[in-house]
Amino acid sequence: MAKLWSGRTDGKINKDADDFNSSISFDSKMYKQDILGSIAHATMLSAQKIISKEDLNKIIDGLESILTDINNGALEIDLNAEDVHTFVEGELINRIGDAGKKLHTARSRNDQVALDLRMYLKDESKFIEKQLLTLIEVIYNKASQNIDAIMPGYTHLQRAQPISFSHHLLAYANMFKRDYERLIDAVKRMNFSPLGSCALAGTTYNTDRNMVASALGFDGITANSIDGVSDRDFCVELLSCFAIIMMHLSRFSEEIILWTSWEFKFMELSDDFTTGSSIMPQKKNSDMAELIRGKTGRVYGDLMGILTVLKGLPLAYNKDMQEDKESIFDGVETVKKCLTVFTPMLESAKVLKENMFKAAQKGFINATDLADYLTKKGMPFRSAYKTVGEIVAKCVSENKVLEDISLEEYKQISNLFEEDLYKEISLSTCVEKRISEGGTGPLSVKKQIEDLRTYVENEKNIY
Repeated sequence: MAKLWSGRTDGKINKDADDFNSSISFDSKMYKQDILGSIAHATMLSAQKIISKEDLNKIIDGLESILTDINNGALEIDLNAEDVHTFVEGELINRIGDAGKKLHTARSRNDQVALDLRMYLKDESKFIEKQLLTLIEVIYNKASQNIDAIMPGYTHLQRAQPISFSHHLLAYANMFKRDYERLIDAVKRMNFSPLGSCALAGTTYNTDRNMVASALGFDGITANSIDGVSDRDFCVELLSCFAIIMMHLSRFSEEIILWTSWEFKFMELSDDFTTGSSIMPQKKNSDMAELIRGKTGRVYGDLMGILTVLKGLPLAYNKDMQEDKESIFDGVETVKKCLTVFTPMLESAKVLKENMFKAAQKGFINATDLADYLTKKGMPFRSAYKTVGEIVAKCVSENKVLEDISLEEYKQISNLFEEDLYKEISLSTCVEKRISEGGTGPLSVKKQIEDLRTYVENEKNIY
């Protein structure tokens, strides 16, 4: 296929150099956006009397037929073409003749690829936004089923205070809610059309950039033509969003890996999302969660890769910027695949409430509540803290828990202790009396669930 840039040279270069220069192996996935962008561009050219209505109709018919043929498999993208833009334009000329050669009037591949990339990433981001809403929905549904499940809350991976499993889950729901909003915010900044910037300086034709932008669903146009072709901030920002999503998925996956171990046994994954060992028949491995944890580093690498590519580039377009696509495409696909697996894995997981409760009974995670009990009876908190610490030391030496100490023993330590202390330090009471907004108490957790449910239902109406 002839090079779009042949003329100044014969368009022939060393085969290895040609393969090295080619991007169609990865930018071909933007064929739909390339065709739709070209239709909008041609429509504007006709409206501005730059091409005839007759040529416009031929171009639109030709482009639509190409899109249909690619979608139904009747036309395969030629991987010998330099890029997807070359392929589409070459195929159009083959189908409609000289009218197809007018399509590229008043545009460059520089602004064309910038347009295609923004359009493609808008579509993919919208898909990921929907995936995040689905995951949040799964989390709050899981939480609503487990409000009565008490588990140890951890700090420093040491048992700290009793919480509900629902409360723990909802922490992740809030993380993914921020991810969803962060992604929407990034797309808003990206949603400006660069088409019409041409190579870097604009065009001598009387084009209407805003007409094209409106037709393609953009909020406006890029204000500076040099920035329009050289800006890849949106790739960096989206990859940053993806890296944070992956970080949250990785943290959650790490907990699932711990919870499904025999040492914790708080949860059991469905067989659909585990694998076995080739030599140890007893194994049930959380491989999907482990892969998600591992693929997080891959997306971090995509982000660092594109930052490194861009850090020394002078304005305007440079061929280095072709390296943006494999990084951002990989980031998109990795996040999509991880969310596709993680969400049903969590939804189908079995929560082992009894094991959680037994773990919560150990580790003296109600010690703070015992200190609060004494404080409410009039003892200064620091004194109460020291007293309870001594009681815990006594329990450890005698292999007991706080509930095992008799009232008489408690009274020998302090006359402030009464029979009601046992109710105060029961795990269910410890959870229930955390009444502060956003805390682990049942009323707070139910409100968090309802707030998230309302939020997700409202957001779903947008799509």
